[in-house]
Amino acid sequence: MTALALYDVAGAALAELARIDEVKKIRDKALALEAYARQAKDGELIGHAIEVRKRAERRAGELLIVMERAGEREARGGDRKSKCRDGILKLADLGVSAKESMRWQELARLDGDDFERRVVAAAREAERLLVATREERQTAKKEARERREAELGAKQRALPDRRYGVIYADPEWRFEAWSRETGMDRAPDNHYPTSDLATILARDVASIAADDCVLFCWATAPMLPQGLATLAAWGFGYKSHCVWIKDRIGTGYWWRGKHELLLLGVRGDVPAPAMGLQFPSSIEAPVGEHSAKPDVFAEMIEFYFPSLPKIELNRRGPPRTGWDAWGNEAEAEGAP
Repeated sequence: MTALALYDVAGAALAELARIDEVKKIRDKALALEAYARQAKDGELIGHAIEVRKRAERRAGELLIVMERAGEREARGGDRKSKCRDGILKLADLGVSAKESMRWQELARLDGDDFERRVVAAAREAERLLVATREERQTAKKEARERREAELGAKQRALPDRRYGVIYADPEWRFEAWSRETGMDRAPDNHYPTSDLATILARDVASIAADDCVLFCWATAPMLPQGLATLAAWGFGYKSHCVWIKDRIGTGYWWRGKHELLLLGVRGDVPAPAMGLQFPSSIEAPVGEHSAKPDVFAEMIEFYFPSLPKIELNRRGPPRTGWDAWGNEAEAEGAP
């Protein structure tokens, strides 16, 4: 029986049921549904299940009171192993414990308003505990993730040869215009030396990557296939990407570009950010010097991986604090 079907049937039929075993069937199904709802972390379903269970227990209590007054069962449970004699039933014959009988009859004796308040209170308490449990689980996951990231960073920093748990790359893509005669006026080659794809793919990035490493790699929209090929050539599997939304519009053939993609690839076992601590998948930031990337993305990486050793490829200027840098425009730390 589905959850909604049980809820509808119980609500309509419980008042009409006149046998303990029929009421107990609905009550037992409600108990099973309640257990499932807790596993599924479904607060609304828990509330429905508790309401059905409480109403079934109240109805069972009403029937037990009626049977006792009519002399159809003993006032006490008696021997649990006994069978009915002379038409007199014991609680054990009904599959009801003395404790259940007492509790169910207590529900039956409540006036309607008191009973409804008790049902609502029980459902709310169950939902409150569910939320508390979920928050405790999330806290435990966050703490476990932080320990994993710190342990991984300590392990990588202890390697005899320098290896990195984070590689942040901005390859010097060479974008081929439709016409090299008329379309090169805004090409990257006018601003810095570029490399063909074969040169970038052949770069031995894998030799500086730790066994467990995450790669953040920039790619423009038309260079997306090259970006994905680079992740694979360097030994990383693509996982996701983030979008930089610029504050001014650029050029383009199909659309005028206003965004770039930060691809994310992983090799080995790198812990993803804890739930609730992820950045949004699109970040608005102003455009700076040609091809320069906003600091917010490096800050995001530092937030995600404070302990892992990090290197920035194609870095301009001195390295960020706590990072190494590589590239023909990278400067030694503290250089004028």
